[in-house]
Amino acid sequence: MNLHTSSLFFFVVVVVVVASLPATGTALAPVTVATALHEFRGCAVREFSFVAQKPGCKGLKITTEACWGRCHTWEKPVPDPPYIQRHHRVCTYARTRHATARLPGCRADVSPLYHYPVALHCHCAACSTVDTECETF
Repeated sequence: MNLHTSSLFFFVVVVVVVASLPATGTALAPVTVATALHEFRGCAVREFSFVAQKPGCKGLKITTEACWGRCHTWEKPVPDPPYIQRHHRVCTYARTRHATARLPGCRADVSPLYHYPVALHCHCAACSTVDTECETF
């Protein structure tokens, strides 16, 4: 699914994964629901494409599943240090599996293997630098 930037403003695809019991031998079944972005609150798995790069190799476009969404956040002043109470949550991974791609055109002394996470389930949680880029302003 390829979305244009202008399309992202109006629609987001929310993927709800329904898991079957492992003993049944059935796989996960994705269910797709569309909603207006200005109405969407929460965190969901979404298709994401990026160019995997590392020194000594050519880039490779990878399409995977990543976390995307908006989480409830707030700050309020308090009379005691640090004078503010914060509740900041980000949309981040709850469950992942790891995938590996082979980058093209690598020098002989560079491993062509590129490892990246694939989102299976996402949730709103405190930002962890273990699997997310956390920025403060």
